[in-house]
Amino acid sequence: MRKLILLFCVLLLALPVVAQDEEDESENEDMMVMMGDWETCPTPENLPEEVTIGAIFARSGNISVYGIPQSQAVELAVAEINESGYLGEGVTLSVIFEDSAGDQEQAIAAMTKLVEEDQVVAVLGPTLSTEAFAADPIAQEAGVPVMGVSNTASGITDMGEFVFRNSLPESSVIPGTVAGAVEALGLERVGVLYGNDDDFTLSGYDVFVEALEDLDVEILGEETFARGDVDFSAQLTNLLADDPDALIVSALAAEAVQIIIQARDLGYDGPIIGGNGFNSPAIIAQAGEDAEGVIVGAAWNAASDNELSVAFIENFEEYTGNPPDQFATQAYTGAWLMATAIRCADSVDPADIRDALASITDFPSPLGEFSFDEDRNPVHDPVVQVVVDGAFGILGADMMEEESE
Repeated sequence: MRKLILLFCVLLLALPVVAQDEEDESENEDMMVMMGDWETCPTPENLPEEVTIGAIFARSGNISVYGIPQSQAVELAVAEINESGYLGEGVTLSVIFEDSAGDQEQAIAAMTKLVEEDQVVAVLGPTLSTEAFAADPIAQEAGVPVMGVSNTASGITDMGEFVFRNSLPESSVIPGTVAGAVEALGLERVGVLYGNDDDFTLSGYDVFVEALEDLDVEILGEETFARGDVDFSAQLTNLLADDPDALIVSALAAEAVQIIIQARDLGYDGPIIGGNGFNSPAIIAQAGEDAEGVIVGAAWNAASDNELSVAFIENFEEYTGNPPDQFATQAYTGAWLMATAIRCADSVDPADIRDALASITDFPSPLGEFSFDEDRNPVHDPVVQVVVDGAFGILGADMMEEESE
């Protein structure tokens, strides 16, 4: 943990104005090179001894494959923030965690408690976009900044000026995913399967269809399902009867696993292209060899040589015993972004924190250089992943040609 704290401090903390001697001057020059063009704010002087934020993640139920790593990543980030003194000497950042369990009503109750009873100054989460659409208006009405760290559906930040996300929307990821797959595999005809009762899966479906149409890829057929369904044989049989070059699937993890397994059981050995819900390692673990060749766009890949990403992976594995996924990486980055907004605001007034958060640009993070755009959406480069030998790799023509032989 100390290694990552040191690296973050090198990248984020303000530099001394005057060098004390040649050795200090050389040290400062090295730090400036690593910082790039981003400079943070002076050490706060007006914060209370404890600053409390909230976090709403699905820590139980089948959505916990996303929410538990998110919670662990925030815990790690907060430990580093406090150990480094990032918010000033004697100032502690604390987090009140609430479990949404992937349920809209539970997310609403959690947000209400955090904002009205606990009076937190900011909130991270909830895990699902459908939960965010239900709960974020409470934070917006109260004037408390809320940052989705895994909300990718269209329209999230349209809920108001206090609503942010650091998770790339499907509209920023899926078109590149489809284009990469079409280029690598020469796709011409596909079948589409999507969840029709969830904001995230519906949004993913819309973006997939637009991207396919833009590339003149023929959609042979479409089938739907609902969250909680476990038998997809009828839908898959209908789609596979037309012999598609690929299956396009917009689903969350629990349904995605069964769709992958059942498609392979029906004899389909072609590519399956998924939305953001496919980005959990749990899908690979649960689907096993059947997950080979699955393609999904992502905000992050563990193979990145970004030094903050490399250090984060090492420290997360040490902290939890497991490697991080994209959702953990986004949650970790979200905690640092929120801490930076608090630091730069030098205030616990939620409106001041909102303004400071909106002004963050070119922030060095495990996701890469990160900014918020004018609509409080994230700006950084996505990647396209493919499952090879039980792990997410970067999609490339050579890799995919080998996979398809």
